[in-house]
Amino acid sequence: MSAAAAAQSQAVLSCPLLDWFARHARDLPWRRDRTPYRIWLAEVMLQQTQVDTVIPYYERFLARFPTIAELAAAELGDVLKVWEGLGYYARARNLHAAARQVVARSAGRLPGSYDELLVLPGVGRYTAGAVASIAFGQHVVAVDGNARRVLCRVFAVTGDVTRSSVQRELEELAVGLLPCGRAGEFNEALIELGATVCTPRAPRCGECPLAGECQAYVGGDPEPLPVRRPRRRVPHYDVAAAVTLRDGHVLVAQRKVEDMLGGLWEFPGGKREEGETLPECLAREMREELGVEVKVEEVLTVVKHAFTHFRITLHAFTCQLTSGEPSCLDCAAFRWVAPADLEGLPMSVADRKVAAALQAAQGQAPDLPLHGNPS
Repeated sequence: MSAAAAAQSQAVLSCPLLDWFARHARDLPWRRDRTPYRIWLAEVMLQQTQVDTVIPYYERFLARFPTIAELAAAELGDVLKVWEGLGYYARARNLHAAARQVVARSAGRLPGSYDELLVLPGVGRYTAGAVASIAFGQHVVAVDGNARRVLCRVFAVTGDVTRSSVQRELEELAVGLLPCGRAGEFNEALIELGATVCTPRAPRCGECPLAGECQAYVGGDPEPLPVRRPRRRVPHYDVAAAVTLRDGHVLVAQRKVEDMLGGLWEFPGGKREEGETLPECLAREMREELGVEVKVEEVLTVVKHAFTHFRITLHAFTCQLTSGEPSCLDCAAFRWVAPADLEGLPMSVADRKVAAALQAAQGQAPDLPLHGNPS
């Protein structure tokens, strides 16, 4: 985009967008108190997660960890417990690791530049841009999926939006629209427009401040943009889990930090391999993970669950230990826990449902956490 074209686009697009945002911005908790830590936390939680789901988690997380220093001082398990049910647990692990890095290197003060933010664990181009512009007033863009959709439609960008080259093209278009001194406000406005008006299906073009300049709208059919490559078929796996009881306690294992759902506690087990029955699968998994032999008994519950890139049916069986004592061959830790005490351990949504089934079978009444995206 030439300098003249950029100046024209900025005048024609940025001003009405900012005016619209001033009138229609949602009242969100992270917009009421714009400290860098609160903005960073909100941006991390909002990755892949809807605003309405995030708000109660955001408020609980701040109540438990009101400062970066307090987050850094916490144990990872405590952080994961507060995060439980929000999903995408790598976000929580990275947030915790980044907080410890910030405390160690800069006495708990979040770095204010895009480049410095970008080196923190879990901080990518969007998050760095959002925090740098909104919290520190830097003249940088923050282009998420909502903003990409708006830009694709306004400028009729027909390339595959999942490709990095197209994403860079959209960032360059956004740079040309940034108003001096108002980058953070512009970034929020563009995202807000995508989230509330320029939606993936049935966009409300009649309410859009950019409709008159939107090439897709003028062309008569904005909904097909942005273009994405077809999604692959989502695979499905059968998984078996052992609810192994002894002396009123149940055996649980902690996943390795580097694994998916790392740091969470689970009823041990794993994915069924071709040719195995579910009991055979579970017996093998218990040998491989904990070095024990079990007698697989009855089905306690069956949980169907969708992760981002695959689906599972989790079959939880009651089991009895028949040989050996548990040792961590493929886990971070294990415990024998009273069923009532399972509430204190961070678990995935699927395992929490198994815990609830066990507690219900024993006449207890667990309080289930809010359920967000589980992956």
